[in-house]
Amino acid sequence: MAGTEHRPISRGRVAKREAILDAAMRVFVEDGYPAAGIDRIATLAGVSKPTVYNHFDDKESLFRTVMRDGARRSATKIISAFDTLSGAADDPGGRADIAAQLAEVALLVLDCQLSDEGWTLQRLLYAEAARMPDLYDEVVGLGGVPVRNALAGWLARLANRGLLEIEDPDIAASQFMALIAGDLPAMSALGTRPIGRPALVAAVDAGVRTFLRAFAPRRRSRAAQVRPPATATRPSTVG
Repeated sequence: MAGTEHRPISRGRVAKREAILDAAMRVFVEDGYPAAGIDRIATLAGVSKPTVYNHFDDKESLFRTVMRDGARRSATKIISAFDTLSGAADDPGGRADIAAQLAEVALLVLDCQLSDEGWTLQRLLYAEAARMPDLYDEVVGLGGVPVRNALAGWLARLANRGLLEIEDPDIAASQFMALIAGDLPAMSALGTRPIGRPALVAAVDAGVRTFLRAFAPRRRSRAAQVRPPATATRPSTVG
């Protein structure tokens, strides 16, 4: 019967969509958004050009989806890195070396940001910020904001244990990120040259030390803690 012959199993809609997004990321990076062509994206994805348009209305729609999905992936990776460290922050018997904990968090965050995909997203975002300012805000909202919120929550738990003195965890989280990552775009030329591990560790160490100068618990000096004797000797007066 004609309806019972064996036919090759085609890729499903989800698989095709993922292939298109992967190919689009590569083409946008290699050619830039203005020069990127749907024909080349379709060829790399192994689909027809009409199939690309069946999934995405136009090139801009495809680019926006690539950027949104990438931001979500990046944020998910970074936030998942907080899971084990959050347990340490909540455990009164956990590690007391706050500098080591902060450095560990910083390196986990930076390893995700300094990945090939992390830098790729940043370069594409900066390149098209003037053309699509709303996309810039959206990507930051999907990627940067959740990471900052997760970091702020972690810092707040450390503060609750008396390991830090923080009035506004959101501001402290933003300042922490700026301190550990401030020089990395220049050091790596926006991800186009590698940063050696020693240089990365040194940058993190400097950022953590500066952060702790601002937020480590204040200890009153020994002199300030010494109370004057209850009965002080007064100098005699001559009448």
